[in-house]
Amino acid sequence: MDTPQLGPTAATEIAAFAFELGTLKRESRKGWLDAHVPNPESVADHTCRTAQLAALIAALEGGDPARASHMAVWHDSQETRTRDLNKTAKPFLPAVDHEAVTAAQVARMPDLLQTLLRETVAEFEAQATLEAVAARDADRLECLFQAIEYRAAGNTLMQEWIEDSYSKLKTTSALQIADAALTTSPLHWRQ
Repeated sequence: MDTPQLGPTAATEIAAFAFELGTLKRESRKGWLDAHVPNPESVADHTCRTAQLAALIAALEGGDPARASHMAVWHDSQETRTRDLNKTAKPFLPAVDHEAVTAAQVARMPDLLQTLLRETVAEFEAQATLEAVAARDADRLECLFQAIEYRAAGNTLMQEWIEDSYSKLKTTSALQIADAALTTSPLHWRQ
């Protein structure tokens, strides 16, 4: 297999984008700050479990787990530029066009990568494929899991996040996993 050779400019733009993506490791999820969670998870923390859950949900629903996971990896990548906007802030700001943000992020990268990321984000935003729905459900399910974990650690303000996340789930598999999560100890895995 022939590997394409990157020119110095293309390689530099990819490296710059990787540094940009690194900001997601330092971007706290803002809703948790409203709920008085000290040192809340970052957007990157959230993205990791979301991608893992997306693969599981897609497989259970008969879809392509790799495709769903791939979309989940990129679903919040725009937050390098928009930051994490919580439920309280969104009504006061114009809607974020995730496809436009992605296009700006990748504009100087090789065409192959521009196409890959633009199509990935467009598919996720359109919610027209099983994999996109699985990825969105994973996003919501991950929030539900995180809220349950924060509640188990003593935060009593989590019910709003649990109910909101649960109410938006679409797939049978995600709903069944959420039902189980609501009655399972976060430490059950240690048995």
